[in-house]
Amino acid sequence: MSMLTPSGMGGKYRITGDHYPRMRRPKRRGRIVAVVIASVVVLGLFGYGALQLFDVFKGDDGDTKANAAPQSHPCTASPAPALKPMALPQPAGVTMNVYNATTRGGLAKTTADEFAKRGFKVKSFGNASAPYDKKVTQTALVVAGPAGEAAAREAGTQIAGSTVKIDPARKDKNVDVMIGNAYTAMASPADAAKARVTAANPPPPAPACGASTSPSAKPKSS
Repeated sequence: MSMLTPSGMGGKYRITGDHYPRMRRPKRRGRIVAVVIASVVVLGLFGYGALQLFDVFKGDDGDTKANAAPQSHPCTASPAPALKPMALPQPAGVTMNVYNATTRGGLAKTTADEFAKRGFKVKSFGNASAPYDKKVTQTALVVAGPAGEAAAREAGTQIAGSTVKIDPARKDKNVDVMIGNAYTAMASPADAAKARVTAANPPPPAPACGASTSPSAKPKSS
């Protein structure tokens, strides 16, 4: 069976066969794929922009050092107060109490016995009181009043890494030695002798930044 398009309709094509062609719109798969890709790109750009905006408000510019808490610098830190030189008493002139501020048993007695062997007068020993118990992190904390500062320095020379604390409210000359967590043993007699020289004549504090380290240094004339 054959058929020609009717005249007057401007047809130029001849249709043959028993079935007419179905007139369908061209498939749009390519357009759909393009739309999906564009959507993914837009969403990605939106997410990246949101992340950058979050970082701006958070203050994170990728440099962790810039946003870290300001560190103390030798040039800006307040200089430590200078310790006055003073004559230290001999061990026989120091009366002390030895207290154990750690969780290890027996330290007060063994340390007190060692102090006694070195000539110090040990008045008592035992566990540290609540303000110091398990709170002394260094090797030892030597506590005394202003009148007992020289005795405290002398006692501190026997334990390397110890710290002297002066309690203004204390009136007696006795010394309290608080054994701390870092304590392992007392200093050797030779090391104690070296520490005694430093304790009697403390070095001056580090000069402030910008200060001349040489007293004879003078600015050059232009």
